Amino acid sequence: MGMSVTIVAADATRDAEHILKLQYLCYQREAEIYHDWSIEPLTQSLEALRAELSEGVALVARLGDEVVASVRGRLDEDGTVRIAKLIVHPRLQRHGLGGRLLDAIESHFAADPAPAAKRFQLFTGHRSEGNLRLYRSKGYAQVATREVSPKLTLVTLEKAA
Repeated sequence: MGMSVTIVAADATRDAEHILKLQYLCYQREAEIYHDWSIEPLTQSLEALRAELSEGVALVARLGDEVVASVRGRLDEDGTVRIAKLIVHPRLQRHGLGGRLLDAIESHFAADPAPAAKRFQLFTGHRSEGNLRLYRSKGYAQVATREVSPKLTLVTLEKAA
């Protein structure tokens, strides 16, 4: 009998190390695409991750006790929810878990009446076709691009809350 994946709020004390290890594993593919292993998700310290978790909302997906996916979000003073670091364990990718996590973080902020979220925003690299496909399928549209280096242009996508 298989186990089902549950999505819950992350516990910074319990989950930080698991999220960091998963983040490191998941961002290897992005590093390969852009030939850059110095990207922030691969160099982030545990302390920096814990601080990031305390500044916003983090959700994790668990398969039993194992953290297999995660996403973070933070509401800015202008009503923009900045969604970041949506990660899914490679063995569970392409099964809808990323979409479920994205829905869950959006629902979290949409259900909180004060302060109200006006829009959701996220970004990814221009060559990250799987990410772009997922975000567009969830109603996100490109609103900006920013060249970070000759190898990487960040694509910012947004949708109304």
